[in-house]
Amino acid sequence: QVQVVESGGGLVQPGGSLRLSCAASGMIFAIYDMAWYRQAPGKQRELVASITSGGTTDYAESVKGRFTISRDDAKNAVYLQMNSLKPEDTAVYYCNADVKRSRFAPRIDYWGQGTQVTVSS
Repeated sequence: QVQVVESGGGLVQPGGSLRLSCAASGMIFAIYDMAWYRQAPGKQRELVASITSGGTTDYAESVKGRFTISRDDAKNAVYLQMNSLKPEDTAVYYCNADVKRSRFAPRIDYWGQGTQVTVSS
């Protein structure tokens, strides 16, 4: 099985910064795309940022210029540096990893349990 665990959430004032971390572990042959999603109360889950195995990144318009996604393949990890945080960034942030468990296995999406980010004064 594959486990995906996020960390780094918390309470921060508007204009502040947080860094989220996510690590995948278990039976992993390869990790392809990795991404961060978020879900605010009463809203649908939305894609925040993604990064391919080749390092190509993509961001939601609402976070461009403020958030940076990166990955460390040696650690099966992905990070989200969040700067200039706004109250509207408040949400549960989820990590997603597109994983092959063996050479001939299909690619499967795995999700973490989520980490709360609250931006408030």
